[in-house]
Amino acid sequence: MKKIVSLLAILFCITLSAQTFTLEKFAVFNKLGMADFKKEMKSLNYKFYDKTEGLGFVLAEYESADYQSKIGKFEYEDKSEDRIEFEFKSKKEYEQYLKIIKEAGYKETGKGKIITREPYVDYYNKKEHIRLILPKAGETNPYTIIVFK
Repeated sequence: MKKIVSLLAILFCITLSAQTFTLEKFAVFNKLGMADFKKEMKSLNYKFYDKTEGLGFVLAEYESADYQSKIGKFEYEDKSEDRIEFEFKSKKEYEQYLKIIKEAGYKETGKGKIITREPYVDYYNKKEHIRLILPKAGETNPYTIIVFK
């Protein structure tokens, strides 16, 4: 019972700080098509930041009204790598996400560096995959959580 209460308290705190999202909300965003994702971001008062089109994918990014976080949806032609990427500036928020991920049963499965040299840690819970990306060495932000579809 204590774990449930503390998990709910953490979820509540995260939701209040900088209009952050729960893991469940990221999963919902992953299921949305791009048009519905854009509508959802507008309803949450996120402002359009950028659109990138690459070979086989589209990325739409939105920024929070306070400029403290950014969320993007990658949509691939074959849908195999669709994902939500959420970038934020607070180490405290990162630690809250990490705690929630572990309490939700995710296990650390690998570490490495992405192409731009930031370190990452992968977590899996059955077939669900989350990647936490830390700032580059010597920097204090951004932190990123990627929730794969």
